[in-house]
Amino acid sequence: MKNNQFLLALVIGLSIIISASIVSYTFYRIKGMDNTLSVTGSTRIRVNSDIVKWVGEFSRTVPVDSLKAGYQEMGKDLKVVLEFYKKNSIDPEDLIISPVFLEQLGLYGDRQTPREYLLRQTVEIQSSDLEKIGELSKNLQGLIDSGVAFRTQSLEYYYSKLPELRVNLLTEAMNDAKARAEKIAQSSGQGVGSLRSASMGVVQVLEPNSTEVSDYGSYDTSTIEKEVMVTVRATFLLK
Repeated sequence: MKNNQFLLALVIGLSIIISASIVSYTFYRIKGMDNTLSVTGSTRIRVNSDIVKWVGEFSRTVPVDSLKAGYQEMGKDLKVVLEFYKKNSIDPEDLIISPVFLEQLGLYGDRQTPREYLLRQTVEIQSSDLEKIGELSKNLQGLIDSGVAFRTQSLEYYYSKLPELRVNLLTEAMNDAKARAEKIAQSSGQGVGSLRSASMGVVQVLEPNSTEVSDYGSYDTSTIEKEVMVTVRATFLLK
């Protein structure tokens, strides 16, 4: 009986000691976690696009009973388009030519029978000669005069060195975060210690002077000149 009482007392004693240790450790962790400061740093830089992607489209609308003839006309139009590019010193082998897309128009009746078909085809080129492609996309009169219904579907500008730039901007954003942390810490009579954690935000490629950022990142392709913004979330120990 005495042995059982001794064992019970021993177990209770050990439980109290362990519980006290856990409380003490938890208090230390909470106190340590409170002695940190989290800030967001950011930086922006302007760059000029070095790649342009131009997608042009030509099309024909044909009656239902003239679909075969419509495809033949599209083939002739493609030859005119390729000659247009060639005359403007663009190698046809650099072009990405889509298949002919077919759309039904003017559906009617219970069976949704089409009245006409729309045939369209796209031609895409990517180039580092932004000025040349930009001017060419505005001067399509030669194609129109040849009977080809050609239009610019999209004209997009990209910056190819973004991965390398992002690494450099991350360092600058981290420096900005530390500078902000130091100002905040100084206001409370403290100093900034070592970095505890850091996470990089999404990259924003924006129009110049734009504030339209996205939580998932953004990439504006409408302008040649762009602003690249990088953010970083950093947590510092205070001392």
